[in-house]
Amino acid sequence: MSRRPDILGEFTADHRAVTELLDRIEAAPSGAAERGELVTRLTDLLFTHCAAEEEHLFPAIQHDVPDGGGLVFGSIHDHLAIGQYLADLQGLGPADPAFDTLLRGLADTVRRHLAREEEALFPAARKALPAAERAALGERVRAERAELDG
Repeated sequence: MSRRPDILGEFTADHRAVTELLDRIEAAPSGAAERGELVTRLTDLLFTHCAAEEEHLFPAIQHDVPDGGGLVFGSIHDHLAIGQYLADLQGLGPADPAFDTLLRGLADTVRRHLAREEEALFPAARKALPAAERAALGERVRAERAELDG
């Protein structure tokens, strides 16, 4: 019997997919059209991921985790910065000289954000939220994503 990941497993898988896309974007030649296409995919993934965290995980953390408010505030601050980078990148073509600079800023911000979540926020949530609640939240996230894809 396969075990479905809880909400933290879902979000950790998202983090791996984000990291993979960032690596592919950075490996593509500067100015290549492929970079623009990959940034569009990254944008979709990050906006979906951030919205799911803010809707499903952050409320539970804010109320049930010691210093949850501070952890959530830091993550929301990161989400806003990431969103600004993505919006700025969407307005540029991959050949634009500012594209590489913005991409480096985005990649640094995203990687720091993912590390902070995995080193502080997720362990705090795992400790404070019962396994059944984490599993139910994971099911909710999967159901919403299936509906969006569907």
